[in-house]
Amino acid sequence: MAVLAALPLTRRTVARSVRALGVASASAALALGAAGTAVACDIKDFSAEAKCDGDNGVITVTDVDPTGVPAVVTVYLQNNGADLKKVGEQTVKGSREGVTITFAEDWRPNAEYRIHVKAGKLVDEDIKPNLTTPSTACKEEEEETPPASDSPTPTPSASTPAEETPSPTPEPSEPSEPAESASTTPADTASNAPSPAAGDSNLAETGADSNTGVIAGIAVALVALGGGAVFFGLRKRSSR
Repeated sequence: MAVLAALPLTRRTVARSVRALGVASASAALALGAAGTAVACDIKDFSAEAKCDGDNGVITVTDVDPTGVPAVVTVYLQNNGADLKKVGEQTVKGSREGVTITFAEDWRPNAEYRIHVKAGKLVDEDIKPNLTTPSTACKEEEEETPPASDSPTPTPSASTPAEETPSPTPEPSEPSEPAESASTTPADTASNAPSPAAGDSNLAETGADSNTGVIAGIAVALVALGGGAVFFGLRKRSSR
């Protein structure tokens, strides 16, 4: 009878212990779940920054996820709220100390970039807000370009006299053409000058020698007539 009475007490004790273990395991599972949620990869573990590497611009993304879940980071250049171009894509495996990846990008001042992170099924969203680059470019030479622009200004001034020097050259070139035209006109007059030579050729065709003989005969006849007239005149005077 004593043994039978002890058995129910033992069962009750076992049941109570089992219930206690169930409660403890449930609480432990909840604690582990909460802890796992606390250390899971999150978009807040990622940050982006625009920096200068000497005279070159870069965009860095840092992952401080202690779980080390691999994440794919993609950087896009924005223009009026839309993706203008894809800068690049890299995979990063974060750590508690932080792991940084670098994208080479010659960014301009006040440019906007969208950084998207995808880490398995845990994260698939953009880093908020979008990254805005500094208002100063990496190259300081661009600020010194105004004096560089002043240096070319004398060169155009030097070019202007150079342009003035050719300007007189076209002016003589224009009179040179009329001079050539004038030279052509005397050439025409010279071509007309031999026209008398053409007349000489006409005289040669009519026979210049025959005309000379006729003229000579007429002259002799006139001399003879004149002599006769003088002779008769002298006779009339002597007869008176």
